[in-house]
Amino acid sequence: MLKRIAAILLVVLSLTLTGCVSKVTGLKSYVDTGDGYQFLYPNGWLPIAVSNGPDVVFRDLIQQTENVSVVISPVAKDKTLADLGTPTDVGYKLSKSAIAPIDSGREAELVNAEARESRSKSYYILEYAVKLPNQERHNLASVAVSRGKLFTLNVSTTEERWPKVKEAFEKVVKSFSVY
Repeated sequence: MLKRIAAILLVVLSLTLTGCVSKVTGLKSYVDTGDGYQFLYPNGWLPIAVSNGPDVVFRDLIQQTENVSVVISPVAKDKTLADLGTPTDVGYKLSKSAIAPIDSGREAELVNAEARESRSKSYYILEYAVKLPNQERHNLASVAVSRGKLFTLNVSTTEERWPKVKEAFEKVVKSFSVY
C-alpha cells in the first residue's frame, strides 16, 4: 500500500513539474558592453560577419533564413523613445525606412505595436508581416533609446515557420535591454 501511494505521488509530482517547464529552452545570452545592450538568442544560431549594416547578426545554422540583428542609429541626446512617437508611429516609420523602403520590392504591414517598461527603460515591441518578391516573412522588433542612440533588435523568419518559433522569438524580443 505504501509503495502505491509513493508511486502515485511520484507520478503526480513528475506531471506537475513537467507542466511548469517552458516550451522555450536553449537560449543563449549575447552581451555587448561597449555599445550597452544585451539579448537572448536561440541555441544553434551563429554570428555572421557583416559590414556597413547591423552591429551584430546571428543566424540559425539549419534554418538559415531565420536571424536576429541589432542596428544602432544616432538620435539627439535629449530625445526619448516617446519623443520619437507612439509605438504605432515608430513602427510605421521603421517599416518605411528599414524593413520595406520605397523601391525595395518589399512590403511591410505593421501587425501590432505596443509599449513596455523594463528596468526604468521604455521599449516598443513591433510585429510585422513582410512580403518579399518570392517569400512572406514575419518580423518582431524591439526598439529603445539610450545615450543618444536608437537601438533596434529585429528577429525574422518565414511566415510558414512563424507558428513554430513564435514563443521563442517573443522571448528573444522581450529579453532585449539597453543600458
